[in-house]
Amino acid sequence: MSWNYSTIRAELRNGVLWATIDNPPINLIDDRFVADLIALLVDSEADSDARVVVFRSADPDFFIPHVDIKRIAEYTTAAATSGGPDDISLGALYRRLSEARPVTIAVVEGRARGAGAEFLYACDMRFASLERAVIGQPEVGIGTFPGAGAVQQLVRLTGRGQAMQVILGSEDIDAREAERIGVANKALPDEELISYVERLAERIATFPEAAVRLAKRRINAAGLPPKEDVQVDAGFFQILSRDPSSAARIGTLVQRGMQERSRTELDLGKAVGQL
Repeated sequence: MSWNYSTIRAELRNGVLWATIDNPPINLIDDRFVADLIALLVDSEADSDARVVVFRSADPDFFIPHVDIKRIAEYTTAAATSGGPDDISLGALYRRLSEARPVTIAVVEGRARGAGAEFLYACDMRFASLERAVIGQPEVGIGTFPGAGAVQQLVRLTGRGQAMQVILGSEDIDAREAERIGVANKALPDEELISYVERLAERIATFPEAAVRLAKRRINAAGLPPKEDVQVDAGFFQILSRDPSSAARIGTLVQRGMQERSRTELDLGKAVGQL
């Protein structure tokens, strides 16, 4: 397997595929990233040597900040190529990520918001940098809706009340808070984070594959939301993203530096509260 992608650097080592997201300038979700994620899922399904996939970022400030709001049509079209006729959204693609044969682990060393945070929830496990991890769902504060699984996943990960606070509050949360409410499996200092994840990933990669796959399948059966509910949420996102009031709030944020390496993007939770 070549593992060659334009926005993801991949290296297979000791049964673990290290997939480093590298989509300058700030790792926004666009059509190229969606196409690469689909290709990586296909390739990892085909290569039995890839027992675990670890996602991390090449950018110290951003894991995946959110979608590229200027290219919604393009990435939606790319997502539609991921499977059957119902796979027309990021939520459907993320469902495929959750059901992938390899175990998936996200290492959050920067900002993950919106659909970037929803990518995290779709992975099997999440580990966060105490110094740099920031997770948030700013959609409601902007006037849109989290349409790639946050509603369904956060209720299951954190409980109803915490899901309400994360989604309705539209605030950023740090690694300690993410660990406390169940979004992150564990929050660790940078000096320990990668070695901890590497030990865990390589340990899982040595276990009998049939046992790992069956355990993952049955945990998913108990914990993943119904596909239909994720599709409903995707539809709500499409509706609200076209609302004039949402467009106006997004336009204001863009004028202030959203989607750039700016203070607005770095402190998006704060910026949304100031709209």
